[in-house]
Amino acid sequence: METRAAVIAIIVKNNESANEINKLLHEYRDSIIGRMGIPYKEKGISIISVAIDATQDTISSLAGKIGRIEGVTAKTVYSPAE
Repeated sequence: METRAAVIAIIVKNNESANEINKLLHEYRDSIIGRMGIPYKEKGISIISVAIDATQDTISSLAGKIGRIEGVTAKTVYSPAE
């Protein structure tokens, strides 16, 4: 199956959600290229970016699961299809 590169942008308003997010990222670790987390104390949020190379279904699945966590928003940007 063809894979695509993508970036999942995650905004975390509820720091108690961190364990659940990390559990999901661990489950998808074989597809993750890298990730970066930035605490933004002034706004009381955390910003996480996840670079991933996987099938579109896998990327959508991960982003959807993350986005369903309470206090978390996730959006995905895909590389152009080849």
